[in-house]
Amino acid sequence: MKQIKLTESKNGSELLLETLASLGIDTVFGYPGGAVLPLYDAIYQFDGVRHILARHEQGALHEAEGYAKSTGKIGVAIVTSGPGATNAITGIADGMSDSVPMLVFTGQVARSGIGKDAFQEADIIGITMPITKYNYQIRDVADIPRIITEAVHIATTGRPGPVVIDLPKDVSEMKTSFYYDPEVTLPSYQPTIEPNALQVKKILTQLKKAKKPLIVAGGGVNYANAAEELQAFAERYNIPVVSTLLSLGVMPIEHPLSLGMGGMHGSYASNMALMECDFMINFGCRFADRLTGNPDTFAADAVVAHVDIDPAEIGKVVKTKIPIVGDAKAALQILLEAEPVKTRHEDWTDSVLANKAKAPFSYKFDENIIKPQHAIATIGKITKGDAIVVTDVGQHQMWAAQFYPYKNARQLITSGGLGTMGFGIPAAIGAKLANPDKEVILFVGDGGFQMTNQELALLNGYGVPIKVVLMNNHSLGMVRQWQESFYDEHRSESTFDDEPNFQLLAEAYGVSHYKFTNPNTLENDLTIITENRPMLIEVAISNREHVYPMVPSGKSNSEMLGVTFNA
Repeated sequence: MKQIKLTESKNGSELLLETLASLGIDTVFGYPGGAVLPLYDAIYQFDGVRHILARHEQGALHEAEGYAKSTGKIGVAIVTSGPGATNAITGIADGMSDSVPMLVFTGQVARSGIGKDAFQEADIIGITMPITKYNYQIRDVADIPRIITEAVHIATTGRPGPVVIDLPKDVSEMKTSFYYDPEVTLPSYQPTIEPNALQVKKILTQLKKAKKPLIVAGGGVNYANAAEELQAFAERYNIPVVSTLLSLGVMPIEHPLSLGMGGMHGSYASNMALMECDFMINFGCRFADRLTGNPDTFAADAVVAHVDIDPAEIGKVVKTKIPIVGDAKAALQILLEAEPVKTRHEDWTDSVLANKAKAPFSYKFDENIIKPQHAIATIGKITKGDAIVVTDVGQHQMWAAQFYPYKNARQLITSGGLGTMGFGIPAAIGAKLANPDKEVILFVGDGGFQMTNQELALLNGYGVPIKVVLMNNHSLGMVRQWQESFYDEHRSESTFDDEPNFQLLAEAYGVSHYKFTNPNTLENDLTIITENRPMLIEVAISNREHVYPMVPSGKSNSEMLGVTFNA
């Protein structure tokens, strides 16, 4: 292995930071501890990387996720050994589930103590193996630039995902006069980026035959930066588009061909199209159970074409006739460059789009209590649909998916596959730090808010003017909804009778705070949300409100509860 001499000796921590800077990484989120003290001493003296001090390791990971999801750049976090590393597990698993490019440095005890139950030792390599794309433990200080460069390459190419680098304390302190060539040479890791053009063109062959074609856009369209191409393809052939939770915005909600979100809490138009189509073209969606419902009845009569960067996802859930491994943007470019074909599905598109008007997402205004749907729709109107929307997990997440008028890629930042409560506040902070010129609105429930609200300390400390919209129903709303719907209304441990005063909590953090309870003045009340300062807006909502429509778990998408049809 080629050695590169240094003009002066450097320790491992200095090499680490210089390597990050050389790779264009200028922001990291972290929390110090004993095993990473040498690294934090180097951070103190290094100007090339901005460090954001989280208030909990889980917060640091979600902040890195928000940064990455909103930009496509890699999110980087640093935590100490033992409990610091184990506190980061949830964020790592969340990033793996949602294909988030992340680099996580975990401190480790000195090499001589590894495997001996040393103070604050945990086998983080063994623990994270199932929830990372790859992981390393650095044993030689000269390997630091090579390993970090490889890790960034792995995390950001193919299907993105988190990579963990475990850094023993003595390696971070050790000095070296050379390092190994960091040029990436990974013969066993060669993800397929360019799809087979002949295979891609089979989509057009099938499209000529189809009477009921449908596009399903997944999060992979976001990661491939393929929103423009997806929209152009749908428009060329007049094909309706169903979005998943993680792709909302790649096809603007107001676009005539957009059916909105499909699946468990999806629109009537989307779910009926998913059930009735005869040709489904999937770009970057892994056919998660929240989309498919009962996989045995999902798109039962459809020929399925599935474009995905990860070959393991193709055919895993839904039988696929036209499998295409590769980047969604590259596949769409091939389709757009090909000679256009004649299609014969005008009646289908008209009928599918008519379902949008027949049964849109709706709610009834109540003069006595604020409807959460009304609050979200009003904020969408005030922000003109341009804000980056971050959510925590639960009922408010689904209402935000249904009622905010998304129109841009990477606009909705949420925890999809893992469904992590506590994601919202730190992810919003990460998204705002990455996008200082964009409005960032966070919708969070009182349950998730109480999991990571310590991160509010960063709002004034780092000048992060996010708008925290706390939907307070004094309960774990989605848990309570399932209990009321499927467990004989046994609200077992899902209501909060002893919540703190959230207004005083915001006051403690020096954050402007408001509480709105009057639905008749809400639209005027919410206009403050455009002011350029951090704020908590608590909105009192009913603890009996349910998210509808809803497909019960394991049922077919046509078996929707709570669909409201227009007269």
